[in-house]
Amino acid sequence: MKKFIERLFGIDKIRAEAERSIVIAAEAAEAAKTASAAAERAAEAEAQAKLSPKERATRKKEPWIGVLETHVNKDNVRNGFFELDWNDLFVLKLKQEGYGEDGDKDEEIVDRWFRELCANVVVDGDFGGPVNTGLIDIKTVKKDNL
Repeated sequence: MKKFIERLFGIDKIRAEAERSIVIAAEAAEAAKTASAAAERAAEAEAQAKLSPKERATRKKEPWIGVLETHVNKDNVRNGFFELDWNDLFVLKLKQEGYGEDGDKDEEIVDRWFRELCANVVVDGDFGGPVNTGLIDIKTVKKDNL
């Protein structure tokens, strides 16, 4: 009887249309949520693109150091210096690695690390000058080849 009355007055069609509207509204809400999330990601990507490498690393809570500029003396190319920049997390990492203690200036801590790094480059790269590798006895080599 209830269904007959609903069909008679068109209530069943109204109910079906209302249910379709609810489904459409839910789909629209989901699409809006997805679009909003995509817009937020795009805004974050744009903000990240505007950040310097130092700011990006700091935001990610990662240690960072970079060479801003290399200065070379025009009159004597053997003299020069590097202009470095770093974040606080890099200094903290250096302290943890034994390059400094609380109370030391950040510049001193970074300088200790950089000096050791440069010294290691010299040693590893054999830039310390000629290395005595011993002598080759040419006479013996010639005798063996004859």
